[in-house]
Amino acid sequence: MTDLETLARQVHQRLLDFYGQPTWRNPLPPVDELVSTILSQNTNDANRDRAFESLRQRFPTWEQVRDAVPGSVTAAIRLAGLANQKGPRIQQVLRGISAERGSLDLHFLKDLPLEEARAWLMKFKGVGPKTAAIVLLFSLGRPAFPVDTHIYRVTGRIGLRPEKMMLEEAHVHLEKLLPPETYYAAHLNIIRLGREICAARKPACQRCPLRELCNYAKLPENQSAV
Repeated sequence: MTDLETLARQVHQRLLDFYGQPTWRNPLPPVDELVSTILSQNTNDANRDRAFESLRQRFPTWEQVRDAVPGSVTAAIRLAGLANQKGPRIQQVLRGISAERGSLDLHFLKDLPLEEARAWLMKFKGVGPKTAAIVLLFSLGRPAFPVDTHIYRVTGRIGLRPEKMMLEEAHVHLEKLLPPETYYAAHLNIIRLGREICAARKPACQRCPLRELCNYAKLPENQSAV
């Protein structure tokens, strides 16, 4: 086991000890999760969920969303922000899935090799590594590790990834450091740490359960916060 793998496991265990085993909401079907994650881009969870519910109330089936007049989809998801981008993007993805598969069912991805499943999702415009990994992990139970801005920031400060590594590269990098059975809890707990303690500005290092492991907290200029 490499030093980074050991560090990653220590981080995961300390967060389990600090936060406990996390539980997200009930899993969504893969197309639902895909749309929800597109809606989540550049907004918060509350606005994402409100926009998702508004869309489902207006269009009870994804086929109706796919075939709807574009403006009506945009209006339904206005709460999520960037609706003029997200509405057409959602419809384009749904049309692309239908064209490829003949239906809006993504459960076949559960049986594909992981990298094939990831690549299949990412060929659609607007579906990047994070969106693909969320669908694979949370809807299909596949061993993928989604990296959002919180995880990217926290793992960079700790020293779990190279400082200049691009966000898109961090998904596979972190997947190699952690055992697959830890992905679910590690993903959710690191996000929680980033939201509550390891903020982008003025992180509360003195309250952080990882302060003894973290390169950022060990910097002389940050010692007063520890």
